[in-house]
Amino acid sequence: MRNISDIIEAHLKEIIESSNHNVIEIKRSEIAESFQCVPSQINYVIKTRFTVEKGYIVESKRGGGGYIRISRVQHHDKMKLLNELILLIQPRVTQQGAIDVIERLLEEELISEREARLMVSAISKDVLAVPITLRDELRSRILSSMISIVKYKD
Repeated sequence: MRNISDIIEAHLKEIIESSNHNVIEIKRSEIAESFQCVPSQINYVIKTRFTVEKGYIVESKRGGGGYIRISRVQHHDKMKLLNELILLIQPRVTQQGAIDVIERLLEEELISEREARLMVSAISKDVLAVPITLRDELRSRILSSMISIVKYKD
C-alpha cells in the first residue's frame, strides 16, 4: 500500500505532465485539504520529491495570495543534461542526492532498471566504508565516472 506522500507526489506529477508548460502553481493549504492532511505534509513531499537532482525547480511566494510553483526542467539535449548532472554532484554528493540523480537518469531513459540498481549499490554508504568526511566526495567521483560512461553508451 502506498503512503500519503507517494499519493501526493503522483498527483502533483500527473498535474505537471498534463500542463502545457510543465509548470504548476498550487496552494499548499488547498492540496492539504483535498488529501485531508496537514500542510507540512505537502511541504515534505515538495522538499523531498521535487528536487533539482530529480529535475524540478520549486519557487514559493508566502502570504495570503501565496503559491508554490513547481517546474519540470525538460532537456532535449541528453549530452547537456548529463554534463549538468555531473556538475550538480561535484565536488560531493549525499547518498540521497546521488539516488535522486540516478532516478532522473532512469526517468529520462538514459539507463536501465538494472543499471540503476548497480549504480545505487556502488554508491551506498555500506560500500563506501570510509570516514564520513571523504564519503560524499568519493561518491561524487564514482557517480560522475558512471555518468560519463552513460554519455558514450551507444
